[in-house]
Amino acid sequence: MTRPLFREDAYLREAPATITAVTEAGLVPDASIFYAQGGGQPGDTGWLDWEGGTVEIANAVKGEGDAIILVPAEGAALPPVGATVTQRLDWDRRYRHMRVHTALHLLSVVIPLPVTGGAITAEKGRLDFDMPEAPEDKEAVQAALQEIISRDLPVTETWITDAELEANPGLVKTMSVKPPMGQGRVRLVRIGEGEDQVDLQPCGGTHVARTGEIGEVRLGKIEKKGRQNRRVSLLLG
Repeated sequence: MTRPLFREDAYLREAPATITAVTEAGLVPDASIFYAQGGGQPGDTGWLDWEGGTVEIANAVKGEGDAIILVPAEGAALPPVGATVTQRLDWDRRYRHMRVHTALHLLSVVIPLPVTGGAITAEKGRLDFDMPEAPEDKEAVQAALQEIISRDLPVTETWITDAELEANPGLVKTMSVKPPMGQGRVRLVRIGEGEDQVDLQPCGGTHVARTGEIGEVRLGKIEKKGRQNRRVSLLLG
């Protein structure tokens, strides 16, 4: 089991850990500040330092059970099992993922249609919508998105049980990716609060603390990806 430190504090840039296993896939720490690839968000990158060495981490992926595997750069020397390491995150890359991911949640607010897919990079993100026709006024969509961002709404989390999610299927916006269930509870990401709440949906990714941190965004191409699908791209300003 790996304790997901990134979920407890998405702004944590450095933290100690102990290597509990070394596998063909990579290193398994007892705690990780590296987000494990999933839900359209890439795995984090960075470095591990230990007495006698440093290794570049090229990716982080999910292993068996609750394990997180840190994938080292090819050919790098690795710390042994039991080694105490210092994890250092490529923060600039991660923070851009956080900004893009939160912006995509807001994109699903201004385009309130079922989401059929999505992806995130450090420069842009995209959502695929069950949308037969493209929006008539792209600039109006972008203006509405930027207006919510500028309100600097808080981004928080809450947890509900699997049964509560099953009783409220409208919380799930994604048609192709279902929230992880089976462990008894599901994490919800809330944007805004009280009467100012604009979004609430299951999500395991990392997000900024307030929408104002997203900054300026612009909509890119709106592409046809099938009879019912339109892909909407979003770029950081």
